Amino acid sequence: MKIKTATGAAILGFFLGLSAASALEAPEETRNEPKKQFAVEYGKALPPIGFVQFCARSPDDCKPSGGKPQRLAMSPERWNLLYQVNTYVNGKITPVSDQDLYGQPEYWAYPSDAGDCEDYLLLKRRYLMNLGFPADALLITVVLDEKQEGHAVLTVTTADGDYVLDNRRNEILRWSDFEYTFLKRQSPRDPRAWVALENGKTQASGFVSGGSTK
Repeated sequence: MKIKTATGAAILGFFLGLSAASALEAPEETRNEPKKQFAVEYGKALPPIGFVQFCARSPDDCKPSGGKPQRLAMSPERWNLLYQVNTYVNGKITPVSDQDLYGQPEYWAYPSDAGDCEDYLLLKRRYLMNLGFPADALLITVVLDEKQEGHAVLTVTTADGDYVLDNRRNEILRWSDFEYTFLKRQSPRDPRAWVALENGKTQASGFVSGGSTK
């Protein structure tokens, strides 16, 4: 499913107009000495099959930015926008599996009102890019959840650490605060390339499907 794309200014005005439940500053753990600020990359990994198919259908969404990747310097406004986008999309989209929605186990697409975990993050990534966040700081990430089932989240690489937007919660936490096993994510240098986040798991499964919709 495709959604209409609003202008960056219109999206910015919309999200700044929402009432924020969070303070306009970094999450508390950011201001403390971190144990694991940044996820470690271990080499090449296979991209998810659904991602490869998505890029074939929407190549413009998978193009390298051409610039040198840099970790995002955060501000109170940017933290607030992250929270607003995460909360808005989590509330707007109803969780439905790819099998139920499209009749196949893995299909990545921009959702209109329902979708799987990867559909949530695609929409969040689009909104954030339209708000001025650089694409190379918004990395699609594959994990195993607490039940050891496939799941996908959006990692935001900041100067303060790697933070995660998850369709299962509105709170934004550092990656190491999740009880997930982080397997792989997009390379910040080329969104079509993927890197392993676990040593020895560079060829992890190309599927995300599992208990990923809730």
